[in-house]
Amino acid sequence: MVAVVFGARGSVGRHVAAGLAEAGVRFRVTSRESAAGFVVADLERPETLPAALEGADRAFIYAKPEGIDGFVAAARDAGLRHVVLLSSGAVVNPGADRDPIAISHRRVETALEESGLEWTFIRPGMFATNTLWWWARSIREEGRVRMPYPEAQTAPIHEKDMAALAVTALTRPGHAGQAYTVYGPESLTQRELVKHIGNAIGRDIRVEELTPEEARVELGRTMPPLGVETMMRVWASGVGVPARTSTTVPDLTGRPAHTFAQWAHDHASDFSS
Repeated sequence: MVAVVFGARGSVGRHVAAGLAEAGVRFRVTSRESAAGFVVADLERPETLPAALEGADRAFIYAKPEGIDGFVAAARDAGLRHVVLLSSGAVVNPGADRDPIAISHRRVETALEESGLEWTFIRPGMFATNTLWWWARSIREEGRVRMPYPEAQTAPIHEKDMAALAVTALTRPGHAGQAYTVYGPESLTQRELVKHIGNAIGRDIRVEELTPEEARVELGRTMPPLGVETMMRVWASGVGVPARTSTTVPDLTGRPAHTFAQWAHDHASDFSS
């Protein structure tokens, strides 16, 4: 067994690589840029893929609609058997056929379904790491978070749990043809997320509520318009409504999912340095 981990320098991919190493699986890691120990490979540049896939029989990839046809062709030529895709829970949400994020991820899923390769889809809800984009700078520099809908509930997922599911699918039988939708283990308000971060760094963090219009301007400084509108819609619909949670992680991996409090502890330095 030889696995290829695309995006192995990313928040999820690096934990996939660590999990494969712990499992004693031979693997190869890729990066779009040259780096020691990495094979240069870009899912949007098909000419870089044969060298990365040579001799491998499985791979972990993230969704790149622009490059999926080239990847499928290269994977077939290399004799790859199984692909684990980090997709998105957006594909199963109401209105997915009108959601650009869902549409782009579903495009990749469909290409793999029609490829003749074995596949497994990991479809996470909200990444806990999103809070780094939204709040890390203001917490470090101002000791506050400015947000809309502070009582909106979400169930963030630790990147380690997404990676653990991918490693399980890559190393254990029975996961081909499966699509796993996964949410975090607990529903928390945005205000509670901030409190957990404050506990992790030993600091009180103020929460200041923004109007939706103000929030769009704030989020637009670090997120593309598509991401801004998606998050605004998610938050608005989550006020007073418990977020969906799941037991997918313990069911498939045999260990508990990480709580957001654990995630905040793991990332305390990102909010305090």
